[in-house]
Amino acid sequence: MNITVWNEFRHERNKQAVKEIYPEGIHQVIADFLKEEGRTVQTATLDEAEHGLTEDVLNQTDVLLWWGHVAHEEVSDEVVKKVQQRVLDGMGLIVLHSGHFSKIFKALMGTSCDLKWREAGEKERLWVVDPAHPIAEGIGEYFELEHEEMYGEHFDIPAPDELIFMSWFEGGEVFRSGVTYKRGNGKIFYFRPGHETHPTYFNENVQRVIQNAVKWAAPVKRERPVYGNAQPIEELRGE
Repeated sequence: MNITVWNEFRHERNKQAVKEIYPEGIHQVIADFLKEEGRTVQTATLDEAEHGLTEDVLNQTDVLLWWGHVAHEEVSDEVVKKVQQRVLDGMGLIVLHSGHFSKIFKALMGTSCDLKWREAGEKERLWVVDPAHPIAEGIGEYFELEHEEMYGEHFDIPAPDELIFMSWFEGGEVFRSGVTYKRGNGKIFYFRPGHETHPTYFNENVQRVIQNAVKWAAPVKRERPVYGNAQPIEELRGE
């Protein structure tokens, strides 16, 4: 399986607190724990040519992970269209944390993808509400993150195909933190945790969920359906 981990890579260079946690970038931490499964993993960042997502890179990617926050509008519409087409053709997409507001996620959802938020470093408890789902494999009834950014309902997304994780926050809010969708031949998983000022991506449960999600989102080996005017399969009988 070929995986590409995409990240803006801005906070890690511009904020000392983030650089101390992720000196080589959030993308590199994610890439490192995904490599432990023996996969082929590469990274791409916003300031590379074509944001690191050239046609060759996308065509060779089975699953793309996306982390963005402060520079959503800097992602070119042309690249977004290419990524969207690859998802429709079967590439898996895993959108992380503030990637909910990325151009690609909003394009695939067709809604604002807006929500409530608060940066207070509060406890988050993620409940598994679909224990039979493969993305929840190896996770108990719930797990906790001692310090995270709060995201709260209402989360303006279409009704998910599947709801896997539901979060509760110390301040009282709840949030649909793990949801799946199918678009065309592709599978999409949105996973909420991952604020840049907390070491969330070093958490074993978070890593396990992302590893499971990559397996789940891998493309099914089949051609995309043919659309448009079609010749009859059977011989047509005249009137």
